[in-house]
Amino acid sequence: MPVGDLPKPRPGPAPLPPPVQPGRHATRAERWAMVIGGLVVLLFAMWLFSAILTPFVLAGCIAYFLDPPTTKLARLGVPRAVAAFLLVLGLTALALLALLLLYPLLVAQIGVLVVRTPAYVAGIGEAVRQALEAAQNAFGPEVVDTQLRDLVIGQAGQIITFLGTAVARLIGGGVALFNVFALLVVTPIVGFYLLRDWQRMMARIESWLPRKSAQTLRQLARDTDRVLSAWLRGQLLCCAILAAYYAAALSAVGLELGLTVGLMAGLLSFIPYVGSLTGFVTAIVLAVAQFGTWNEVLLVVGIFVVGQTVEGYVIYPRLLGDRVELHAVWVIFALFAGGVAFGFLGVLLAVPMAAAIGVVARYWLRRYLESPLYLDPPRTGSG
Repeated sequence: MPVGDLPKPRPGPAPLPPPVQPGRHATRAERWAMVIGGLVVLLFAMWLFSAILTPFVLAGCIAYFLDPPTTKLARLGVPRAVAAFLLVLGLTALALLALLLLYPLLVAQIGVLVVRTPAYVAGIGEAVRQALEAAQNAFGPEVVDTQLRDLVIGQAGQIITFLGTAVARLIGGGVALFNVFALLVVTPIVGFYLLRDWQRMMARIESWLPRKSAQTLRQLARDTDRVLSAWLRGQLLCCAILAAYYAAALSAVGLELGLTVGLMAGLLSFIPYVGSLTGFVTAIVLAVAQFGTWNEVLLVVGIFVVGQTVEGYVIYPRLLGDRVELHAVWVIFALFAGGVAFGFLGVLLAVPMAAAIGVVARYWLRRYLESPLYLDPPRTGSG
């Protein structure tokens, strides 16, 4: 056989990395350098690419939420790619349907706000005037004089005018804050690919964990996933239920901007206590401006009292219960800190980061309570 006709040898497997030298262990300085270096690189990347990361983070959220049902469908025999495609398609269609149904109503609410702002200003001014007159009759003119009354009425009108204009601009131009193409096209596509390969990506990341600390890191990741999934899924359901209730109830009592206020109160309930308080104050002010009588205002108060009672004693215990280990103050701080640091991207990442930091903090607290730093007996005698 000619030499040129000899079969070419098959390429062998890729060379393995050199074995670890016996007796060679990572030093404490090397471990801290790896951790600090990784955090610095992560924060720098977030700062550098913060303008384009929002659709990718949203896609990651979609993949995280839809991974459990996708895994269940895969166990039933549905190919994971098909299950991921159907679930992302269904979620996208639901979001588009909600947008098509709500956007015209919100635009109509903006028109009502713009047209009715002068009447609202007059109604608020009249209510403030009556309250100040009652205070003047009760406490005397030396406490509440005419100049103070006129000043308060004038300032109240200016404040209501400013708030009305600001809310109209915010709602009308809010869609322009986001790249519609990125949200409607890039996010579902990236979400599909992340969801399809979610299990493999998690397995690959797990294979990169340092062998010495792999078991501890896996446990911390499981604890973070348990806390995060319980809080986020329960909180989103709670927000959806409250938004539907407040919007329907406020519209039913005749509040002209009840749909907008109700949706705002429900969606902002993602931030503990902020949504209900903001919606309550806004609805009361609008009710006073629109109706001018206390009967309708008391109806609005009753709606929020019922909503808070149902949330505190029915919705929250059933959807969240004792599984949540995120304190409300910690969540509020994380959301505001993330918003200040990275804007909307920081708000998206705030709760996952808060959950991870909380799990790590509890782990180190347990380590401390089991360590000699805590368990050393007190000194006795002169020693």
